[in-house]
Amino acid sequence: MLIGYARVSTSGQDLAAQRDGLAALGVDDQHVHVDHGLSGTTRARPGLREALAACRAGDVLVVTKLDRLARSLRDATDIADELTTKGVALNLGGAVYDPTDPVGRLLFNVLGMVAEFEADLIRARTREGMAIAKAAGKLRGRKPKLTASQEKHLVQLHRTGAHTTSEIAELFGVARSTVYRAVQRAEQA
Repeated sequence: MLIGYARVSTSGQDLAAQRDGLAALGVDDQHVHVDHGLSGTTRARPGLREALAACRAGDVLVVTKLDRLARSLRDATDIADELTTKGVALNLGGAVYDPTDPVGRLLFNVLGMVAEFEADLIRARTREGMAIAKAAGKLRGRKPKLTASQEKHLVQLHRTGAHTTSEIAELFGVARSTVYRAVQRAEQA
């Protein structure tokens, strides 16, 4: 049986091209497992987990490109090894990966390194864009959990000593570390 897997990194992206590619490779749409808005760098993907669980000995897992399956060489190799152990073949856009063939292993590793390289480039561009936005004053970090008046009230409650830090944190719906930081900021001011 052919089992397909498709993934897009953001919820706004469309799986149509991958679904069409899988259909062209002979995968029935009801046997396609998908992940929306999940990075290929993480292994915790429900669609991937379902696809791997659906594979039985003699089946073929089909993906349109290796970078849809994994964004790191280690993950790609781990997934391929898991499939090989189960007796499942891996079809990468029409080419079946053969772990016993030295050329096949070489090409698989090269494709895995290219996928990892692309992921590294994306991270570098993201960091660069964030640095530019921060320098321009457009990136200010996380929004504070508490408003100024809430923080002032929190500090007053802490100073009275009537409540423990845990009680104050629970009252305001924040972590104890947030209470400690608020008190520390008040002491410094």
